[in-house]
Amino acid sequence: MLLITLGLLSLLITTWAWMTQPLLSDIRRNSAVSVEPARLETHVRMLSETFLPRDLEHPENLDRAATYIYQEFAQAGGKVAEQPYAVNGRTYRNVSALFGPETKERIVVGAHYDTAGPQPGADDNASGIAGLIELGHLLGKTSLPVCVELVAFTLEESASFRTAQMGSALHAGALKKQGIPVRVMFSLEMIGYFTDAPHSQSFPVSLLAAFYPSRGNFIAVVGKLDQISVVRRVKQAMRHASPLPVYSINAPRFLPGIDWSDHLNYWEAGYNAVMITDTAFYRNKNYHTLRDTPDTLNYQKMAMAVQGVYAAVLAFVQ
Repeated sequence: MLLITLGLLSLLITTWAWMTQPLLSDIRRNSAVSVEPARLETHVRMLSETFLPRDLEHPENLDRAATYIYQEFAQAGGKVAEQPYAVNGRTYRNVSALFGPETKERIVVGAHYDTAGPQPGADDNASGIAGLIELGHLLGKTSLPVCVELVAFTLEESASFRTAQMGSALHAGALKKQGIPVRVMFSLEMIGYFTDAPHSQSFPVSLLAAFYPSRGNFIAVVGKLDQISVVRRVKQAMRHASPLPVYSINAPRFLPGIDWSDHLNYWEAGYNAVMITDTAFYRNKNYHTLRDTPDTLNYQKMAMAVQGVYAAVLAFVQ
């Protein structure tokens, strides 16, 4: 009986270490850069209020959102381009910006700007786009040894998901076709909702509750089982950048939510990619509803998350 107990305990510890990538040291520093929460809120409100609705059936608002993102990328100093494509006779477009030298190899950071329906989509995913824009303003002031490409994707949601219509599928496929090496891709998928309420964090399987906090006040880094070193590197960089708690998971793709964003298309193309997220509907009950509004987000913690993403990018540029 003792041997069985020890065996089960060993299995539990091994599973915990494999999935969560614990760090032996947890040194937290103040970031050398600052992100203004008010600027993040401005972007979120522009996308979720002025350009409402911005789903597949409202390409005119998607165009307005794309133009706004284009202008912000240009103001940040990026080399901006569009990647238009047609779906059912309508034109949709990704918006990208290159920062640093135009090396063939690059790091990609992306977020989708469409919504699942005629909803505000403040967290999903105006928050990711707001973070992407402010990351661009940080990178525009940074001396980079390798190219960093920021991409605002269209058509991640609903009927387009897991199809060739996804903007990220088009972008990842184009990189692969051109033979462009990608060191890592970061998908910013809902980074604005945080709560200290007890038992506010849920999980796809109950076992995970033993490994992670029960309060939804952290940001998560998500990767596949074979991406241990990549996820660990991202997590460590983000933890060093701000006081915001950062947790990670390496899990099989069949676990619900692990591949539910644009990073999945980079996995399909053979690239390393991770998702950075507030865990979406496992925490935010406003997910895909009219209640997903700008007033529900925490812009202070969201700014810390962006500082963390910036630190993670720098961790991969050398």
